[in-house]
Amino acid sequence: MAAKLREGFTTGSAATGAALAALHLLRTGTAPDAIRVPLPPFGAGQGRLDPCKNADCLPEPRGWLRLNIESCAAGPAPELGAVWSAAEANAASGLADPPPPDIIAIAHASIIKDGGDDPDATSGARITATVVESALPTIPRPANQFEDAAWHTPSHDAVGTSPDTAVAYPDHIIIKGGPGVGRVTLPGLPVPIGQAAVNPVPRQQITFALQAQEQEYAAALRNRTRLTVFVSVPDGARLAHQTFNPRLGIEGGISILGTQGTVRPFSHDAWKATIEQGLAVARATGCQCACLTTGRRSERLLMERYPDLQERCFVQVADFAQFSLQAVGSMPFERIIWGCFFGKLVKLAQGHTYTHAKDSTLDMQALGRLASEAGATCADAITRCVTAAHALELLLADNAGAETIKRVAQQAARTAQLFAGRPVSLHLFHTDGRELLAL
Repeated sequence: MAAKLREGFTTGSAATGAALAALHLLRTGTAPDAIRVPLPPFGAGQGRLDPCKNADCLPEPRGWLRLNIESCAAGPAPELGAVWSAAEANAASGLADPPPPDIIAIAHASIIKDGGDDPDATSGARITATVVESALPTIPRPANQFEDAAWHTPSHDAVGTSPDTAVAYPDHIIIKGGPGVGRVTLPGLPVPIGQAAVNPVPRQQITFALQAQEQEYAAALRNRTRLTVFVSVPDGARLAHQTFNPRLGIEGGISILGTQGTVRPFSHDAWKATIEQGLAVARATGCQCACLTTGRRSERLLMERYPDLQERCFVQVADFAQFSLQAVGSMPFERIIWGCFFGKLVKLAQGHTYTHAKDSTLDMQALGRLASEAGATCADAITRCVTAAHALELLLADNAGAETIKRVAQQAARTAQLFAGRPVSLHLFHTDGRELLAL
């Protein structure tokens, strides 16, 4: 019996645990060896954090994860402190957000991200959080409070303000980016342009965790201080080149991700999120044509076929045929193009919604019948083939092979149109780089 694959945890959980450890050091004077990290989603509100005065009113997390702390010490993380020092001496630096004014105390902690048995470029990376405590600015009360609806809100009134000022709560917890965390430069992502690539759920996770811990210490409301969390990844700039970040317009580092806090091996959710983000960026940056491919080689060949299209028009969708075609079909692209090799084409023609070999097998009998109907003499031999590659070589040597391949492509185009809700252009490539068919 195969061993059960080991789960890991996300960069969002690592950043949350590091922030909690740094805050623990600030509040208690001791560095923890391990920390309990709350896992999203949080309660019925899916992470919505309402202002409150006691921990009982916070929503319940999905669960808890105990993470080991790799390091924890006073002051900023070394990579962050170096950038801040350089920025102070040589003007602003684009590698990190600047430190807040009126700093009271700083601590940092690191956790080594563990992706479990999921193949993840960020597994083993050091994820660091620097927590900066600073004086919380006050907002002057307007002469006529009804002239300023932004001031007179429950989030301000819930704290119990003085007659003349209102504390800017719940903005006492702010998430920023440091070296190795990418910066968003293109529209279409869930983080605005210019901000650090810390996705919404990890932002919720960090905010929830620190808010709950501050209420345990009864520190935030009593002292009215602001906590700014700077997430950094010392090796993030290098690791980013092993991800899709450069194509998505995320520059300078990796993204801090995770919708569940944990990583399931070979996570379908992660792939689907990548597909959706790639399509969203393509559309938001003006791409009129969406080019879907099943892997790196087919993508490279399709890029050579359409050299005038921007790289952002191309999205690798792996085995998620139905999901990706439905997603792209729901968006206003003028044209949809699908590029693949013969095995994936046959599976699409045979109606497979997901084309991984583990979950979908080629029906060689059906392929043989199609070849026979086209007049291919190799039809009977195809039924005994084990791989699509072998069947393709038989067809390429057969006088009726081209007609058979065309019929397979036509069936695949019908399936693709059914999934997308509109026509899809197809390109079939040989593994040697030749284009065998365009439909």
